[in-house]
Amino acid sequence: MRIELGENPQPGARIKVIGVGGGGSNAVNRMVTSGLSGVEFIVANTDAQALAANAAPRRLQIGKKLTKGLGAGADPTIGRQAALEDTEDIISALDGADMVFVTTGLGGGTGTGAAPVIAGLATELGALTVAVVTKPFRFEGKRRAQQADCGLQELRNTVDTVIVIPNDRLLETIEANTSVNDAFAVADDVLHQAIYGISNLIHVPGQINLDFADVKAIMSDMGMAIMGTGYAEGENRGVEAARLAISSPLLEDANVEGALGVILHVTGGSDLGLHEVEQAATIIQEAVHEDANFIFGSVVDPDMEGGVQITVIATGFDEIGSRRAVNRAVSTGVDTPVDLKNYSNLKQDETVASAEISANGNGGIAISRRRLIELPLSGDTTESGSSLDPVVDLEMNEDQELEDVPVFMRRHAE
Repeated sequence: MRIELGENPQPGARIKVIGVGGGGSNAVNRMVTSGLSGVEFIVANTDAQALAANAAPRRLQIGKKLTKGLGAGADPTIGRQAALEDTEDIISALDGADMVFVTTGLGGGTGTGAAPVIAGLATELGALTVAVVTKPFRFEGKRRAQQADCGLQELRNTVDTVIVIPNDRLLETIEANTSVNDAFAVADDVLHQAIYGISNLIHVPGQINLDFADVKAIMSDMGMAIMGTGYAEGENRGVEAARLAISSPLLEDANVEGALGVILHVTGGSDLGLHEVEQAATIIQEAVHEDANFIFGSVVDPDMEGGVQITVIATGFDEIGSRRAVNRAVSTGVDTPVDLKNYSNLKQDETVASAEISANGNGGIAISRRRLIELPLSGDTTESGSSLDPVVDLEMNEDQELEDVPVFMRRHAE
């Protein structure tokens, strides 16, 4: 059931992009400055200083009481609690969206912990919810990798589709002497490309047009997705760009075979021919499942004269989408059902780690609260076999880098 909080809805599909945490906020900042149009930008962060420097028109400081604006200290539990503290603000920001992109860099505190909460709220508000996330570089350490895996699993249970960009694979596409800052910038650009490709299919008139219903058919309840991009110039550029896209390093160890849904986005200059688009589409169609739901569109960009950029997003590789629908309909450990519209009346408890959102008997939305349960990252189960949310201990160890420590603790350490 869709929750109607606002009046006077705008015609056409409303797309909102919310960047969560440092990585997600940086990616959104780049999208804003690049001039990406047709979407509304929001950032949510626990770091007040970073938030103030962001160019997004709507900025949400979450967990003000909990973190005092000093960040989550690479602890996903703090990130989750911060999102729960300001749920009403998040709902207000997402209200009215037909489609919500939740973008974040997994592995840290705010993004890893808060993104699943925010994505769950977007889904319950009735939006087609797509997470576009990066997994950390290997040099960021095992701890971040483990936290990223846990955060990804939580996201898969709350969104329609998850597009995962493995940062390590980006290393194969950049020069060996690329700086750390430039490497993260490349990761941000890939997140931008994914959102740009999908939003343009809906909003930008082109040689071949698609609408929101087409995209929704491909991405609703489809679970994990993969994305590949390819660029080519010269003769046979359409075919070459398509081949590069389906063999892109971003596909990690996966490929488009077996995909049940495929979105193909072709961008070229004014010299882009319909025959080139048809050739590219044929290459992709031959690589995917014969019964796949296949949609494609093309857009002319005057700045792309002489070249062709192809983005392929393939969905429907697993059954997590149907499981997510069931998981959202059944809540566990319900202590206090709370009407979502009146969530501000609920006093936050610092021991609350997460909230499951479920449909109540009256057809509305309820939030169940549960106590923080500390478990190792391995995701051990209880004696009854039910899986519980992993929570990361913030104690320092020899392998932990200083940047993983909250700002206020780091200052003392320095």
